[in-house]
Amino acid sequence: MSEFRHYPVMLHEVIDSLDIKPDGIYVDGTLGGAGHSSEIARRLTDGGRLIGIDQDEDAIHAATEHLAPFADRVTIVHDNYGNIADVLADLGIAGVDGILLDLGVSSYQLDTPDRGFSYRTDDAPLDMRMNQESDFTAADLLNTYSEKDLARIIRDYGEEKFADRIARNIVRERPLETTGDLNRIIRESIPEKFRRKGGNPSKRTFQAIRIELNRELTVLSDTVDTMIDLLNEDGRLAIITFHSLEDRIVKSHYRKEEYPCTCPPDFPVCVCGNISKGYELTRKPILPGDKELGENKRSKSAKLRVFVRQTSDTSQPVDHRKH
Repeated sequence: MSEFRHYPVMLHEVIDSLDIKPDGIYVDGTLGGAGHSSEIARRLTDGGRLIGIDQDEDAIHAATEHLAPFADRVTIVHDNYGNIADVLADLGIAGVDGILLDLGVSSYQLDTPDRGFSYRTDDAPLDMRMNQESDFTAADLLNTYSEKDLARIIRDYGEEKFADRIARNIVRERPLETTGDLNRIIRESIPEKFRRKGGNPSKRTFQAIRIELNRELTVLSDTVDTMIDLLNEDGRLAIITFHSLEDRIVKSHYRKEEYPCTCPPDFPVCVCGNISKGYELTRKPILPGDKELGENKRSKSAKLRVFVRQTSDTSQPVDHRKH
């Protein structure tokens, strides 16, 4: 395994937003290279605990080595964060003080050609599996999905205006085996004048295939509410997104948990009985600073949103009937 280089996005903003308690319990649901986790663990005392979850075995190995100095307060689990409730139940943990998700593909996955995540190499297998125990690869997806489904995925998840052309040519050129096969089809599908602007033309399609293959948006949407329910009073859920659809999902779930009232807007009082579970720490997402943008290209599209769990009488006042 090559060296795992990881550059934690918005590290200082994440640590500040989590408001770490030295004796608290924290979960990093996308452990990766443990860049964020090592800073969380560093702030914990012997009474504190960090649970790191990742579905990538290479990440597990690298994070275990990186977190070795904090082994007395760290537990690492090979799983998908979508199973966070079961993971914590198995560990006998009923509630936590903070949860972090750093979504998308890690620096290691991008920098390891054989994983097939990067469009910058032409001779890698079309893999893109975040969990290498899965039998279904990007090649399987590209070689079996219908033209209609491929076009929908590339259009919706990649925001690619030439999705129909790319999907049509993928089906025509099957079977695809390498990243080079996909790169060539994308180049041939997009008119030259559009290829010259907006960065590498393959970026959007590779992103779309990766999101679909790993069910990234589905897992996120299915898990946000669960993670909020797992927070102790004043606990915080911090999620870094890199895609507009991811950010929209997080924003929507945070808003629903803050303003859960389902009564019609013209009702004089709330009768549904739904109670707010807390509030979003900042009304707009937290963005990386200029210094980080200059040093870490991966941070360019990053957005951090933080939800604070508060249900007691001393919680921040919230108009839960807002629609």
